[in-house]
Amino acid sequence: MIDRQEIINQLRESSDVKNTMIIACAEDIEKAAVMMVAATLNGKMILWCGNGGSAADAQHMAAELMGGLRSHDRPAIKSIALTTDTSFITAWTNDTNYESIFSRQIEGLGSEGDVLVAISTSGNSKNVIKAVETCREKEISVIVLTGKTGGVLKELSDVTISIPSDDTQRIQEGHLLAEHILCEMVEKSVTGN
Repeated sequence: MIDRQEIINQLRESSDVKNTMIIACAEDIEKAAVMMVAATLNGKMILWCGNGGSAADAQHMAAELMGGLRSHDRPAIKSIALTTDTSFITAWTNDTNYESIFSRQIEGLGSEGDVLVAISTSGNSKNVIKAVETCREKEISVIVLTGKTGGVLKELSDVTISIPSDDTQRIQEGHLLAEHILCEMVEKSVTGN
């Protein structure tokens, strides 16, 4: 049996987290947007990575920047999700390990001045941590989207957007909102709106 009250409770929980984000995250979203806009206007690339649902977010947001969030008439924005090359990912993990799937791609694709958006609800995903460490070596700026505690990644980023929740679902919902705002700010910088 479906419990309507449980549906209402979950809608309220999600709404509460998003309302808390106004105080907890607005400043960090702004800092991240400034970083992404600067990279874009300088012809640099926005790279995205994450696991599971965060991998889906990475692909979704890279597509929004490349293709167009609100405007399909604007120039493409250089953006790539490091989660999409299945030939590389399956070969690399088979031949070496899973922890370096993103860092290896950053070695080959990333350049000084690019920005990595690293998504991890726990902040402790080993392959995302390794990606961030590789960015440090290559002078690539890092934006981390994570949950309330921030995990290991919180200390490794230039900007951390910590969604004020310990619930994975609520964190992911907050990530999606923050990611859409970031993409819209970048798009507006290109279109001049």
